[in-house]
Amino acid sequence: MHERIVIAEPVAEALAAGGPVVALETTVITHGLPSPAGLRAAETLEADVREGGAVPATIGVLDGRVRVGLTAAQLEQLGGARGTVKVNLSNLAAVVASGMPGSTTVAATAFVASCVGIRVFATGGIGGVHRGSEQSGDVSGDLAALARIPIAVVCAGAKAVLDLGRTVQMLETLGVPVLGFGTDEFPAFYRRSSGLPVDRRFDDLGQLALAVRVHFQLGIGSGVVVANPIPVEHELPREQYDAALATALAEAAASDVRGRDVTPFLLGRLRELTEERSVFSNLGLLRHNAQVAAALARELQEG
Repeated sequence: MHERIVIAEPVAEALAAGGPVVALETTVITHGLPSPAGLRAAETLEADVREGGAVPATIGVLDGRVRVGLTAAQLEQLGGARGTVKVNLSNLAAVVASGMPGSTTVAATAFVASCVGIRVFATGGIGGVHRGSEQSGDVSGDLAALARIPIAVVCAGAKAVLDLGRTVQMLETLGVPVLGFGTDEFPAFYRRSSGLPVDRRFDDLGQLALAVRVHFQLGIGSGVVVANPIPVEHELPREQYDAALATALAEAAASDVRGRDVTPFLLGRLRELTEERSVFSNLGLLRHNAQVAAALARELQEG
């Protein structure tokens, strides 16, 4: 392994033994949730993965190294650092070379996880095609990464602030299968359904794991999106969700927010406009994804 990628001992031991490992990203700590909720969430997600019988590998950038399996002290260091950079594949090398702290997005986390042999990754929602992309050209690097990195990403669909229809279409164009776990529809992050069909529904975890395993065995080369809807009890009420999203989108347009700043801005405004109800929903879907990812990693290891 390259000297710039450091694997924590528990993760290295699990990988060497062929045990189940689940990758976790770090933008939730620094950009997805307010401090200190992000740090607490990271600790909770790691505990959920362990309880599910897998080893958590939270990934981030510290002290000029990509860290696979952050310690509790390193999680706290990253969460408390000023100027932590949101790391995608386009700036990963530059951030590592600079020695600055960085929190990994879906694309960067998937890349690093795949490099070290991790096959399952749990996140909240993937990035995708932004609303108004026909004018702005704003499409998340997550989609291009999923097209070429063979990893299973358990998520509650794509971020709610995106153009979900165009995102699903782009996944199909790129050859990234969307497998619904207990759903016929692509989840809408804070809401369970979007009205958009998944490629195939699975209600049995063993059958889902088999489909993922065969995808890897065929050498198609792309990742797999495991679409796992937010639990019913954590859904945002429809009227509250629609009103808050419309207001946040209008404010983003008026403020000319662009690029990597769009999603954090919108999620932050949704948090304020829903009086923290979106944080409750976000934590609920994150934990559910971590639990399903641990079970999937275990099934893949046993198969």
